[in-house]
Amino acid sequence: QVQLVESGGGLVQAGGSLRLSCAASGRTFSTYAKGWFRQAPGKEREFVAAISWSGTSILYADSVKGRFTISRDNAKNTVYLQMNSLKPEDTAVYYCAAKVHPVEMSPRNYGYWGQGTQVTVSS
Repeated sequence: QVQLVESGGGLVQAGGSLRLSCAASGRTFSTYAKGWFRQAPGKEREFVAAISWSGTSILYADSVKGRFTISRDNAKNTVYLQMNSLKPEDTAVYYCAAKVHPVEMSPRNYGYWGQGTQVTVSS
């Protein structure tokens, strides 16, 4: 069983940065692909970024390419999302998710989810 807990959300001005963390528990964490998704009010949950268990395969949504960076530290059982040049449209609840290899964008195949952390970007 894998449990995920996100942290690092908050309120930031446009152009600012935040780093989200997702701490996982569960002995099989290192073999799971990890993803970040977000959901704004009234919108569907959307893909943000994902990373394979080895870190060698990384995917980004077009809307965040060049601004967000996903990384993981398997020794600490943690995955990160560094968010730079934040925009008001990045405002959402951000969720960490895990799935068995391989990494992919569809949220349907991620079987484990955290509770989410709120990110609010003011203009």
